[in-house]
Amino acid sequence: MWRTVFRLGLVMLCVAALAFVAAPWFAFRALKSYARDGDVQGLAELVDYKSVRASLRSQITGAPARTAEPAPDILHDPIGAIKRALEPLRPAPPEVDTYVSLPAFQAMTRGYDMGKAPPEPPKPQGFKSVMEDFQKDPPRLDYWGPNRVRFAASAPETPTRETVFTFHRRGWFQWQLVQITLPQSK
Repeated sequence: MWRTVFRLGLVMLCVAALAFVAAPWFAFRALKSYARDGDVQGLAELVDYKSVRASLRSQITGAPARTAEPAPDILHDPIGAIKRALEPLRPAPPEVDTYVSLPAFQAMTRGYDMGKAPPEPPKPQGFKSVMEDFQKDPPRLDYWGPNRVRFAASAPETPTRETVFTFHRRGWFQWQLVQITLPQSK
């Protein structure tokens, strides 16, 4: 009896560990499918738009990204807090907003530039075609850590031009896109 319970517990632990390791890959696949299907609500849950816009702003405009330092506290640094409050809010340039649109996500997750992606193949129907779709065109894993994962997507025609997607852990099995690194122009 105890041997069976121990084996069952060991199997459950192995399944949980496998799900823990595979969760970022499923998050990238979800990003790709939400963009393909036009699921705005799914993208809103999966993408941290503020962080993604900040990373894209620094790449597009060349201006340094704001540091992740906490805002000055009125009790400890009243002058710094007042200066920070009086700073004009810089809206994102229009180019940044085009990179966080549905067509842009759809093209970038497939490794293409915006507007240069070939038409998306039809949605897979049935288990066999879903498995074939998973095996076709996988992203390359650049880095895997307990709290951060980077995937690189490249088009089959240009494997050296990679768009890198950085995901950050928000829960045991929940990941959120926090940064997109665009391919370098050569």
